[in-house]
Amino acid sequence: MTTIFWAGDSTVKQNSIATYPQTGIGQAFHRYVRNMQVQIQNHAENGRSTKSFLEEGRLAVICERMTAGDFLFIQFGHNDEKAEDAARYADAEVAYPANLERFVEAARSCGATPVIITPLTRWNRHAGKYRHDDWAQSCRRTAQRLNVALIDLTRMSEALVDSLGDRARTDFYMNLPAGVYPGYPNGLQDGTHLQPLGAMTFAGLVARGLYELGGVYRDLLCEGYEQWLSRDEALVRRNQQEGADERL
Repeated sequence: MTTIFWAGDSTVKQNSIATYPQTGIGQAFHRYVRNMQVQIQNHAENGRSTKSFLEEGRLAVICERMTAGDFLFIQFGHNDEKAEDAARYADAEVAYPANLERFVEAARSCGATPVIITPLTRWNRHAGKYRHDDWAQSCRRTAQRLNVALIDLTRMSEALVDSLGDRARTDFYMNLPAGVYPGYPNGLQDGTHLQPLGAMTFAGLVARGLYELGGVYRDLLCEGYEQWLSRDEALVRRNQQEGADERL
C-alpha cells in the first residue's frame, strides 16, 4: 500500500475532538485518495516551521517509516516567516530553501516521491502582519531547481478566498461565535486555522494540483474524482458569482 506522509504545521495537522472544529488539510485529505490502496500518515504539528520540524527530529521519524513508492507532502511557511522567533524563523532566501532541500533529499533517499506545497493563504493576508509571498516564491524556485513536483496552494487558495469574500472567513476559517463549541466558549477570531469545510475545500485544491500533475500523482486520487471535479468546478463558479454579487 502506498503511504502519503504529511510534514507541515497546524494548517495540515490531525486534530482531536478537544480542538473541534479545528481541522487540518491533511486530516481532510483522506477523502480524495484511493480507498484501500493509499493511506495517510499525518506528522504535521502546531507551530512548526521547516527549521523546528527538522531540529525536533520529526523528519527522522518519517524516514524510519517511509519506503520506496511512498510520497512526502511538504507544506510549511506560516511559522518560517516569524522573524521575531529564532527557534522557528527560516529566511526565504537561504535557510528556508535549504531546509526544503533536506526534506526532498530525505524522501528521495528512501525511494519516495517528494511534493512541495506552497503555504495556505491566511484570511487577512492583506491586512495581517505576515504574508506568504517570499516563502511561496521560494518554494517555486526550490521545486524548479530540484525538479520536484509543486502544488501552488498559495495562489489557488488566494484566488478562491478573494472570490468568496467574507463567506470564506466564516465558512473556512476558525471565526467562531460564542457559546457554540465547548473548546471555545467565548468564540474565536482566527484567520489562519480551519474549520472542516475549509480543510475539505483546501484539501480539494491539493487534489486538483495532483490531478493536473498527472501520472503517479493523479493515480493517488480516488475513483470518481474526475466526476467530482467537474461538479466542483461548476459549484466554484457559482459561489464566485454569488460572492461577486454580494460585494456589489
